[in-house]
Amino acid sequence: MNSQIFKAYDIRGIYPSEISETDINSIAQAYLKFLSQKTGKPIKDLQMVVCRDVRLSSKPIADEAIKVFLQFGVSVHDLGEQSINDYYFAVGRYKYDGGFMATASHNPPQYGGCKLAYYNLEHASSIEYCSGKELYQFMQSLELPLSDEQIPGKLEQKDISSEHLSHIMSFVDKRKVRPLKVVVDTGNGMNALMMPKIFHELPCELIHLFPELDGTYPNRPPNPLTAGASDKLAAKIKEVGADIGFICDVDGDRINILDEKGQFYRGDMTLLPMVKAILAKNPGAGIVYNVICSHAVKDLIKEWGGRPIRSEVGYLNLARHMRQEQGIMSGEVSAHFAFRDNYYADSAFIALALALEAISQDGRPVSEIMRSYTLYFKSEELNFVVDSVNTQLDKFQKKYQANLWDEMDGLTFEFDNWWFNIRPSNTEPLLRLTIEANSAEILAEKIKELESLIDFKERKQ
Repeated sequence: MNSQIFKAYDIRGIYPSEISETDINSIAQAYLKFLSQKTGKPIKDLQMVVCRDVRLSSKPIADEAIKVFLQFGVSVHDLGEQSINDYYFAVGRYKYDGGFMATASHNPPQYGGCKLAYYNLEHASSIEYCSGKELYQFMQSLELPLSDEQIPGKLEQKDISSEHLSHIMSFVDKRKVRPLKVVVDTGNGMNALMMPKIFHELPCELIHLFPELDGTYPNRPPNPLTAGASDKLAAKIKEVGADIGFICDVDGDRINILDEKGQFYRGDMTLLPMVKAILAKNPGAGIVYNVICSHAVKDLIKEWGGRPIRSEVGYLNLARHMRQEQGIMSGEVSAHFAFRDNYYADSAFIALALALEAISQDGRPVSEIMRSYTLYFKSEELNFVVDSVNTQLDKFQKKYQANLWDEMDGLTFEFDNWWFNIRPSNTEPLLRLTIEANSAEILAEKIKELESLIDFKERKQ
């Protein structure tokens, strides 16, 4: 088995050359053993939920996992095609011992894979994630195949859409949402199923871009952060005179705002309207953000009466900080937004509803609202291919030692009128650099200064 398919957060690779049904057979068996040890239950007593996105690889991958689970006597609820938001809700709401979603996240269409989650017995009302790397380590001491159970498991189809919709709407006061014109680009991905149902509950008009489920993703790249991915949405917003736009990734857990002029906002800025809405209902609540978010996030959380909680990058880390430090929600630059009352899991649907409530209450055009939140000048995350990440980090630590703020995730350095973070990627062999300053001139100057210190082979998007 190719060890490279086991990622920091999930399992994925090109299908079927890097990941195939044969691999899934072993992965599914190992996952059952992992869950049996976590829960203390015999494998045959486990309760599992399975679903899939619309990728061409996802049905054969999900079918193989179901076959393995049934072979070992497990009871399986099959949700069919769903977004990852629905999957997380199901695991938390019904307290499943384990969940398996066939998806390759926002990777290109030729990829396949899975995300593994389970109800957290050690922390009430929370789900937990089994990362690819964690399962791979577990598999190293495991003998496969497992001994076969003689009694086959039971398979049932399950529909959670109505209950999930009620859960989403419980986060907002529908009376506070104005009749906005909203364009949503679901990119032929899974959020297309729930989005019309959400807007049926709200007074807003939905203009839905690319609602047809299509695992080849013919209309734009699956990852909304890819250059040009939001161009068609921006054009549609201007064409119809919409108040706001949203763009989702194709498995559904990430969402970004575009304003009425078609301007795209990164996740740390998209986070801020929903933070304002949730703090209005929960004064003093903790909000988790990661080390590469704009300092505007912590500044505005404080201004709005909240408690900022800093975290490493990655939604697994943010969920952990929410649980350990009593946070009510979390958000990061990649546009993952998670909520305590959503089992500490991501939900693009709750994020969208909260953003619409906050923008309705403010009353200004979205571009004006977002301009008032933009307190600093921030670079995109700059990515470099280097021979040795540690060598480069050592160089920065020595040069800027007097201004080292912390080593929570890579190195963060603070100065009077700028700051930067430099860290290894969690998912790729890259060095990542984020810089923010009090002016555009300082930002441009510091980008040049820091880039000149990096011995890189290639700059990547």
